[in-house]
Amino acid sequence: MGRKNSALIQEKLQLRRNALANNSAELPHMDVPRQNVEAVLTELKDLTSQQASLTAAKQDVSKRLEELNTDGKRLMTLVDAAVRQKYGNRSEKLVEFDQQPFRSKPRVRLVGPDGKPVKASPTPAVPPAPSSPPHE
Repeated sequence: MGRKNSALIQEKLQLRRNALANNSAELPHMDVPRQNVEAVLTELKDLTSQQASLTAAKQDVSKRLEELNTDGKRLMTLVDAAVRQKYGNRSEKLVEFDQQPFRSKPRVRLVGPDGKPVKASPTPAVPPAPSSPPHE
């Protein structure tokens, strides 16, 4: 239930409690319900104040968690950099620290029809075909 609904119910209960108390002589049979209204109102007030204090505590805890997460990220970056400096960025030891070692892709070697490696030569640029004049 939202705060507005709870506050509205609490306000209406207070009005009814006051009305029952003012008219208790005319409504003696409503004495037990009036006592129940008193008990509900007392508990509502207590729980509302408790909820407010818990909300504040929750906000403090959330703020502290965020600070610790930020500190943790900074420490992680520091440790990662130190480990990479110690072992090098190609070392498989980095996997223990949940880091990806640098693994270059193997180079493609061109092989000719005879099975021997072919040196890659730059391909000559083919000049564009001359455009023919439009036929009239």
